[in-house]
Amino acid sequence: MISVAMTTRNGERYLGAQLGSILIQLEETDELVVSDDGSTDGTPAILQALADKDPRVRLIQGPREGIIANYEHVIRACRGEVIFLSDQDDVWKEDKVKKVMDALEKTGASLVMHDAAVMNEDLTEVLYPSFFAFRGCKSGFFASLVKNRYIGCCMAFRASLRDDFLPIPRTIQMHDQWIGMQCDRYHRGTVLLHEPLLSYRRHEEANSDFSHNSVPVMIRNRFVLMKELLRFNRKSPS
Repeated sequence: MISVAMTTRNGERYLGAQLGSILIQLEETDELVVSDDGSTDGTPAILQALADKDPRVRLIQGPREGIIANYEHVIRACRGEVIFLSDQDDVWKEDKVKKVMDALEKTGASLVMHDAAVMNEDLTEVLYPSFFAFRGCKSGFFASLVKNRYIGCCMAFRASLRDDFLPIPRTIQMHDQWIGMQCDRYHRGTVLLHEPLLSYRRHEEANSDFSHNSVPVMIRNRFVLMKELLRFNRKSPS
């Protein structure tokens, strides 16, 4: 069973395209779990109408404590053996699920992350043909401590991995960096698929930011991340 873990908040403008690109790839026994974090636009109505006619869609109320808390909330609610993370505003390529599942099966990996094409708001222009190339993506705990090389919307992992990264500290900057680094630590690396299996939409309301923080902010963020990693891993077996 596959679970797709999606978070939403005021995403009505792009939500339909993303939902359609996901559901067409899921089997009857799979599920799309959506945690809405207090949307005030048409997002809840869109989701409810879909859930009323598609039993694979399960809606839950988000904790309204920010995006990291909302992702943890929806990940905990998933019932499948493999969990795909999903934003509300991208579009999956038609063979994404198949290729990611094939990679998980062939490699025995705990986590797979694929490449993405970074697009403009209307998906009519390619801004960066490869997120991997733009970001210098590679697996490895220490490489990711220096610079976040993970992108959550391109991740899929075995549900058993949850014990190695939950709960996610609220003080860190990004949930995807935390998940990826914990997988690197406990499972010796992430399998990278160097193929863009998602159109990554860039627009003003996007939660992620491609700009760089100032050096003092970067140092502070890494200090907080390292402190939380040490605290978490003291409680967990090596």
